[in-house]
Amino acid sequence: MKLLVFSDSHGMPMYMQEAIQRHRDADAVLFCGDGADDIAQMQRLFPETAFYSVRGNCDFGCAAPLEQVLDLGGARILMAHGHTLHVKFGLWQAKQAAREKKANLLLFGHTHEALSEYDDGLYIVNPGSISGYAPTYAVIDVSEKGLLVKIMRK
Repeated sequence: MKLLVFSDSHGMPMYMQEAIQRHRDADAVLFCGDGADDIAQMQRLFPETAFYSVRGNCDFGCAAPLEQVLDLGGARILMAHGHTLHVKFGLWQAKQAAREKKANLLLFGHTHEALSEYDDGLYIVNPGSISGYAPTYAVIDVSEKGLLVKIMRK
């Protein structure tokens, strides 16, 4: 299963649209918040694609949850924007939350800095920001052998 992961589009959906078009073989798009209107626009443009999203600290009036636990292709995923898990001050709280939910993949945004780490059975991925000067996103291949995470630059 191929997952596209975005975060922090902040009203600039064009790079996200380009990436979705580039990766038409993706099984799902996961959005880690701060651009609820942008991801809604992508859902309208790509109705055949599965979308999952959470609410960020700038998604005022958005009905999306603050966190989601997803089981996709053998990955158990905790997805959050990160502000409620205080990721700008370290990853301890986010890792604990993921482990409590028996996740093997933690996805978050908020910091605008791409990150891919592995810590004792837990893949930790921040796709960075898909807007601004140097946009980034993540492509995650999930298979029976495990997860392969790639941080992509626009």
